[in-house]
Amino acid sequence: MSPLASWARRHPRAAGGIRLLFSVLLLALVSFEGVVLARQPSAPHAAVWASGVLVCLSAAPWPGLPLLARAWFAAATTWTVTLLLVLGDRPTVVWGAGEAVALLVLLSQVLLRARARTAAVLGPLLGLGCMAVPVRDSDPGRFTLLFSVLTVVVTAYSLLLRLQSVQRLRELQAVRTAERLELARELHDLVAHHVTGIVVEARAARFTRVTAERAAEVLGRIETAGDEALGSMRRLVRILREDDGTPTAPATAPVAGLADIRDLARRFAGPPVVLYIEQGLDDRVPGDVAATAHRIVLEALTNIGKHAATATAVRIGLRTVPAGLEVRVADDGGHPARLSEKARGGGYGLAGMTERAEALGGRLTAGPAPEGGWLVTATLPL
Repeated sequence: MSPLASWARRHPRAAGGIRLLFSVLLLALVSFEGVVLARQPSAPHAAVWASGVLVCLSAAPWPGLPLLARAWFAAATTWTVTLLLVLGDRPTVVWGAGEAVALLVLLSQVLLRARARTAAVLGPLLGLGCMAVPVRDSDPGRFTLLFSVLTVVVTAYSLLLRLQSVQRLRELQAVRTAERLELARELHDLVAHHVTGIVVEARAARFTRVTAERAAEVLGRIETAGDEALGSMRRLVRILREDDGTPTAPATAPVAGLADIRDLARRFAGPPVVLYIEQGLDDRVPGDVAATAHRIVLEALTNIGKHAATATAVRIGLRTVPAGLEVRVADDGGHPARLSEKARGGGYGLAGMTERAEALGGRLTAGPAPEGGWLVTATLPL
């Protein structure tokens, strides 16, 4: 959007007043031409004056009259009068400045706001109509050149603004699509983590004997995980559906950070978690890096629940190293949990963690640990 259009949107009353004043000035110019030039009124002079008045009125922003209707009417009016005068009796002296300027105003608006096909047809009609206005004069040389140059300049500038607007909309749409994909990934991570915990707890209850107290505890954790999964889903889906009618990306914020990793470790439904976060790290890590660290830990814990049924402990560590922030998640498990093929997922977790680390310029490695179990190590530059 151009600075002038942006100002007009912020000050609609002032912009409307300026447009009205401009239309009055054009009408005054047309009337002045009619009075000065038509000292001996004739039918050709009356036709020129009537055409100028109608075209200037069409250029004014009338409430309820769409731009295209006014532009088509102005083009039809100016071409009708021009052809009648060129093929018939033309007046001796005609300026046509007011009508030409009004046609240029309509031309600019059509090129900026109309659809491409409509602008490709209506734009040349208005532009050529403006260039043809001086042809009504008996000696049109100088005025024809002047209005031809003005038509070319206005057309080029309007097309440039249109191209910039289209490019800006494409860039905003690309940013919006990227943010929605990122939110979809976060939705997958959060829901997959909670649902995996539910499945693991339910299967553990099925294949082991549990007391009434133990059953109540398991069901309580399942209920809590289900509520959190639904809450996360509703919140992210609401963000995805937010749209106020403007081509801007929805305002989003990182889902979680380092502070949430402590709560994540405390509520983990698998083996006990030992968490270490370097002192003062919360104040030194940027929000995007903290959110990425949280997602890596979240996905790693989800994978432990799926693939490390025999694990007895999980170790999570976050500390600063020369390369940035190091995130380590290790377990001592060996056998996968007894989950169905649908519950195991499609193997996108490790790929997603790697993509997030590389998006920040870092790296991630995952594989068997020397002391047994599985180790995920990510380095995120600060």
